Amino acid sequence: MNKFHKNLTLEKWKKFPKETQILNIAAEFSRAKHWLEEKDNKEVLNCLNRSFELIDLTINDSKWKKSLKELLRFREVLAEFYIKKDKKLDELVKLFRTLLNFNKFSSQVKI
Repeated sequence: MNKFHKNLTLEKWKKFPKETQILNIAAEFSRAKHWLEEKDNKEVLNCLNRSFELIDLTINDSKWKKSLKELLRFREVLAEFYIKKDKKLDELVKLFRTLLNFNKFSSQVKI
């Protein structure tokens, strides 16, 4: 069972199209960006924790099978960012842009 998205199961997540999944994860990145600008590291970590949960659901969705290697690498880079004491806004924005580029539709979103 999910810790943050308590009513969200893998079965429900799989019903969303790729662009919806990416945009849901992106919403957490948007929140993290806001809190990083506000210099509230605790809230940044909360947002990133929620994004990890959604990324893990995405990794377990078979429609992403062809992109699994890239998703796992993205998660690894996000984890490196997560553990840094001094989180830079430009690094988060690069991760945000990378995430949005996983899908043609979401890649058009302005940050």
